[in-house]
Amino acid sequence: MASMALNDLGPMLTASEVAEMLHLHVNTVKRLGDRGELPFYRVCKRGDRRFRLEDVMAFLARNR
Repeated sequence: MASMALNDLGPMLTASEVAEMLHLHVNTVKRLGDRGELPFYRVCKRGDRRFRLEDVMAFLARNR
C-alpha cells in the first residue's frame, strides 16, 4: 500500500461535518462508508474516519 501525505488528499472532513453538510445523521454517514458508497480514511490510533471533500461532492452529485 502506498503512503500518501495528508496534503495530497486535499481537504478532509469528519463524519459529523459530512452529516451536517448532507443533512444526514452521523450514523447514516458512517453506514454509507461501511457499505463503500462514501470512501473514507482511518486516521490516528483510534481509527477515526475522515472523508475527502472531493469524495463527498462526488457522492452528492451521484445521488441528487
